[in-house]
Amino acid sequence: MRGQYGPRPQETVDRANELLDNFAAQLEKRGIKVDRPTPLDFNQPTATPDWETETMFGCMPPRDVLLTVGKEMLEATMSYRCRWFEYLCYRPLLQQYYMDDPKMRHESAPKPRLTDADYRPDYLSESIGDQKRLEWTADRFFVTTEEEPLFDAADVLRFGRDLVVQHGFTTNLKGIDWLQRHFPDHRVHAVNFPGDPYPIHIDATFTPLRPGLILNNPQRRLPDDQRKMFEKNGWEIVDAAQPAHNSPPPLCYSSVWLSMNVLVLDPKTVCVEKTEVYQAEQMDKLGMEVVEVDLRDAYAFGGGLHCCTADVYREGECEDYFPKA
Repeated sequence: MRGQYGPRPQETVDRANELLDNFAAQLEKRGIKVDRPTPLDFNQPTATPDWETETMFGCMPPRDVLLTVGKEMLEATMSYRCRWFEYLCYRPLLQQYYMDDPKMRHESAPKPRLTDADYRPDYLSESIGDQKRLEWTADRFFVTTEEEPLFDAADVLRFGRDLVVQHGFTTNLKGIDWLQRHFPDHRVHAVNFPGDPYPIHIDATFTPLRPGLILNNPQRRLPDDQRKMFEKNGWEIVDAAQPAHNSPPPLCYSSVWLSMNVLVLDPKTVCVEKTEVYQAEQMDKLGMEVVEVDLRDAYAFGGGLHCCTADVYREGECEDYFPKA
């Protein structure tokens, strides 16, 4: 949290672990294989020749670190110094996948130096109001600079042959360019959402539910000029329902819009946090079977249902959902 570091209260850790275990059990009952990371001791200082931090972040949200595209699993650069070593939590699993599947590719994006040149000084000063931040977001002026490629995996949405990537705090234009060069057989599209004063990760802003249908945060609408790709190919973008809560849980740095941070299991089935009754009602009206999941007390450790999962293996082919350029 701002101005704080060190371990969180043990009772909150225990409660979050209980909820994550229960969520894993729910998925397993549906025939889904669930693998878990190997945590580090996050309450220790870390350093490189360029910087040092007092503690690390955690490994509740694998979606932030790992991007699966086709046969490849890619470790993101990450943009927070406290998350620089987080990939180590997933190395045992990635090594096992590599041994088990001769077609699996394990890749890691170039680790950034994350020197002071990567960040704009005083950008997050409390003296700067939200109005100024919204102007900066509209101008695509973020806390991260273009010193070197930076991206978090949670800024990338996969639509078959197309990757839609949010340009914001945690992913810069050099990071998006690196992704395009790394995945030459995919089309990579940069998007931004001017209504978000703190654009960190796309999955509480723009959420595909099934081919042809996307939820968009009504406070962070995709600009008209960036909607053309979707409109030309018959996709519908609908406003997400309002969150059921007026504020995030204690010690949670995410917004109330984790309400739309849902996990789609298949085109007819979606997991929704059980207290987000308005989002569940909307999903029901959109023809989805809603699976209620109790997870709100774990939000503070990294996010919602989409954040705390990272799908590794799915059935199906690589579709072209946007054939009309």
